[in-house]
Amino acid sequence: MRPRRPSAVAALLLAASAATAQTDLTRPLRLVIPFPAGGPNDYVARILAPRLSEALGTPIVIDNRSGAGGNIGTALVAKAAPDGHSVVLVGLHFVANPALYAKPGYDPIKDFAPVTLAAVSPVVIVAHPGLPATNLRELVQHAKGAAVNYASPGTGTAGHLAGEMFTSATGVKLQHIPYKGAAPAMNDLLGGQVKLGFPSLPPATPHVRAGKLKAIAVTTLKRSAALPEVPTVAESGYAGFSVDNMYGLLTTAGTPRASIERLHGEVIKILRLPEVHERLASQGYDPVGNSSEEYARYLRAEIDQWARVIKAAGLRAD
Repeated sequence: MRPRRPSAVAALLLAASAATAQTDLTRPLRLVIPFPAGGPNDYVARILAPRLSEALGTPIVIDNRSGAGGNIGTALVAKAAPDGHSVVLVGLHFVANPALYAKPGYDPIKDFAPVTLAAVSPVVIVAHPGLPATNLRELVQHAKGAAVNYASPGTGTAGHLAGEMFTSATGVKLQHIPYKGAAPAMNDLLGGQVKLGFPSLPPATPHVRAGKLKAIAVTTLKRSAALPEVPTVAESGYAGFSVDNMYGLLTTAGTPRASIERLHGEVIKILRLPEVHERLASQGYDPVGNSSEEYARYLRAEIDQWARVIKAAGLRAD
């Protein structure tokens, strides 16, 4: 007796089950932050992670892997299995480091599948109370007559690049002091070991509000709703000056489209929650949540733009 052949419906169900098994995000997901805990990328991750874990029904492990201006943690996901279970939350370093480093350890286009741009934020120029300047004009005058160091979260970060653009625009000479992340840079700023910094707005906001740091200017073309009294660099005499940091999610190239779409859909839902939007905005983030295709185009434009800036400034990190 010949075995009965499965019906067409049963065959379709089996195929669908097999496809689901390949694309469902059922195992614990690793969310890599290529900077130490306490920085702006880490803050975004810790808002998204518990809600994303609940939506996916699987644990999410935040993995802070700092070093080499974000290259070490970013490269981990470039080399991970292409199954959607490794995700990295990158900043401006992602689009700048391929031009800064001879061997960053990843190709920003070939090695990653964009998920979404979660948020952007300004860089803010902040000064320790001991530095004799309260606005941009006074800062430039002071820096022309005295040696001034500035702290950044690391080479290739938004803080570093904003500092280099600032020195180019104003003609002052500042000495770059790179740290291994925003938190250690902020600690030395608060302690007065370094008097000037170019951090992203979110980690600086509470210290500015508490009077522990002086906010000189923000680097975006529009003022930030988080610190509306702080002028922009552009309106302070340097028209067109613009630098912002980005917080975007990527997974490994070759990840099944269904897994990328699942991640994208859940993150977008989270970003649209009123409490999440308000929490991010209150700290100086501008939530985005665009399509994967829009984020891919954004990344390509940023890579091209920063390659030109870095080449023109003669910057190298090796």
